[in-house]
Amino acid sequence: MGLRTRLFKAMGFEPIKPQRRAYQGARSSRLTADWVTSGTSADAEIKGSFKALRNRARQLCRDNDYARQAVRAIQNNVIGHGIRHQGQVRMLRGGKLDQAINGQIHEAWEKWMNKNRCDVSGILGFHDMERLVVRSLAESGEIFIRMIRRPFGDSQVPFALQVLEADYLVDEDMPAAKEGNFIRMGIEVDGFLRPQAYHFFTQHPGDTAMGVGRGTGIKRIRVPADEVIHLFLPERPSQTRGVTWFASALMRLHMLQGYEEAEVVRARASSALMGFIQSPEGELMGDDLYGSERVSNFEPGVFKYLAPGESVTVPDLNAPDGQLEPFTRSMLRAVAAGVGVSFESISKNFSESNYSSSRLSLLEERDTYRVLQRYMIENFHQPVFEKWLEMAVLGGALDLPGYETNPDRYRASRWVPRSWEWVDPQREVDAYKTAVRCGFKTLGQVIAEQGGDLDDVLVSRQAELAMLDEMGIVVDTDPSEVNEGGAVQAPLSMGATASFADTQPPIEDEGYVEQSVLEDPTEAPED
Repeated sequence: MGLRTRLFKAMGFEPIKPQRRAYQGARSSRLTADWVTSGTSADAEIKGSFKALRNRARQLCRDNDYARQAVRAIQNNVIGHGIRHQGQVRMLRGGKLDQAINGQIHEAWEKWMNKNRCDVSGILGFHDMERLVVRSLAESGEIFIRMIRRPFGDSQVPFALQVLEADYLVDEDMPAAKEGNFIRMGIEVDGFLRPQAYHFFTQHPGDTAMGVGRGTGIKRIRVPADEVIHLFLPERPSQTRGVTWFASALMRLHMLQGYEEAEVVRARASSALMGFIQSPEGELMGDDLYGSERVSNFEPGVFKYLAPGESVTVPDLNAPDGQLEPFTRSMLRAVAAGVGVSFESISKNFSESNYSSSRLSLLEERDTYRVLQRYMIENFHQPVFEKWLEMAVLGGALDLPGYETNPDRYRASRWVPRSWEWVDPQREVDAYKTAVRCGFKTLGQVIAEQGGDLDDVLVSRQAELAMLDEMGIVVDTDPSEVNEGGAVQAPLSMGATASFADTQPPIEDEGYVEQSVLEDPTEAPED
């Protein structure tokens, strides 16, 4: 203690302690004593938890209504009826789409998507496989697709897919045979953590129905990384394995399920109206008492006889009414936020929704689904298609001139995911029309947002209008025949063009006089 400090203390002053600068959220106090944190890596956190998280998520998705609905909502919104492929191969001259080549590829692809050809087990068609992959991503946090280079069924393409659950991966850390590589939870990586191979069990380690004892005695195989697609959504850099999307919601869903079960039991017990008859001492009556048997259960609408001197004490089972629904709603909002779906999607409760709230909720939710659709296209659909295309050419199922020297030309693709219905069709159509007329969006962008393709729409529209014209049918969806107000358009003379006013409803004005189109604008009408 210095002289100045002793002097201040003698005078009755307490020296001011220097304040340490820190984030409030990092300070230790009685309020944060139970806040345990660590600075471990992503894989270190995952390794000790992901199996338990995965198994608990699967149990909830089997038995819990809300979890099942959340998975179903993700499947329906990300995949729907399937993400469709459109070839974008262009001619070497002119840059126009090569319809012949694209048609050839499309036909072969559609044929291969049959369950007997694309799936090694012959169970899943390609669109069914899409849905299963997305379900496994949400439920287990990851999924593996092994690409097998051999034909199945009557396929002309020596290529098929095998979907493997995360349990198939050997969850071990060890040095690899190749110098510089090491195995992290079953994935062999190099010094940059780039996957080089995957180490799988040949059977599911939990297949106890087939006599498999949790991985003991099961053969292991090493599969090169270029034959495996590992799908998971990393949340931290250098993350090797995936975690279930229900991780933050598991406890809440489990507790909610227990609470609802307790409420059902309480309501059932409180409604079980019974009567008890106590006979005089030394006298037993009735058939409900046998020897020393006592009343041990309640049944509604029953009168039980008690032994002399016995009585029954029933706890008060009445609880405040109207508490279950608001509590469940609050819990489900948190669960929905954790999983990444809307409250309406997981609960199927639209009673509190109006146009504005529903639109805001759905648009935000759809942004999440669009991210997942992009992830699936970039990491599953396009890699599978490119490998299939290569094997289709090698197997002779496709004859593509110059593929060996320029494969990227034939790999060009457009994937069309599912779209969504409008919340309020009239409002949104008007908004789209205004955006196109003002130049904020193109017609192609609007069509793409609805899950369509501009080329397909225009070609189909052209064919439709030509057919209507040939048959002499006028419909109010053709702006060249009928204006927006429903009136038939005046025929245009040779060389004349329609203006904006030609497609608008007539102005309701007493001074308005409809003018005919002059054949020669320079020629004035005769008096």
